[in-house]
Amino acid sequence: METTGALVAIDVQNDFCPGGALAVAGGDTVVPRVNALMASFPVVVLTQDWHPSDHASFAANHPDAEPFSVKPMPYGPQVMWPVHCVQDTPGAAFHPDLDTGRAHLVVRKGFRPAIDSYSAFFENDRTTPTGLEGYLRSRGVDTVTFAGLATDFCVAWSALDAVRLGFSVTVLEGACRAIDLDGSLAAAREKMLAAGVMLEP
Repeated sequence: METTGALVAIDVQNDFCPGGALAVAGGDTVVPRVNALMASFPVVVLTQDWHPSDHASFAANHPDAEPFSVKPMPYGPQVMWPVHCVQDTPGAAFHPDLDTGRAHLVVRKGFRPAIDSYSAFFENDRTTPTGLEGYLRSRGVDTVTFAGLATDFCVAWSALDAVRLGFSVTVLEGACRAIDLDGSLAAAREKMLAAGVMLEP
């Protein structure tokens, strides 16, 4: 099979855009770039945070947890997030200007109540797969380019897992926006560069 490249656009959803429950500054500004990129890739994948209302990563579901605090979970430290991207709510929907009709696959993640899922490839235990790897392999993909939200969490975790799985990986920083929680952007960039992720404008 001829090898090919894929664009994976991470979580371009209303709750991560201005006015959303977990808004990333300038999150909506990535939409035109992501739409334009779709025409350049033979494989286009969108990911979608898709949480049940009782999700373990929501601070509101823990009486002792403040939003953005960190709580130990069986799979590791977990940021306690504001309630966001709850299944079948407007906040979980893709940004209305995103050209979803050009996507070949939508990967929903974070739907298991007891574990969060930043990466497009695995739950946060780093072992439970989403199925994206198998899809990309069956499409002959060997290079993956990432865009979307947020650079320092779901984009970075996805990029690091893609490298670990043997893909050649690029993150288009100009087509991403970051939360930057206590230096998380600098830390994520350092990890990505050390792992061999190409960071491009």
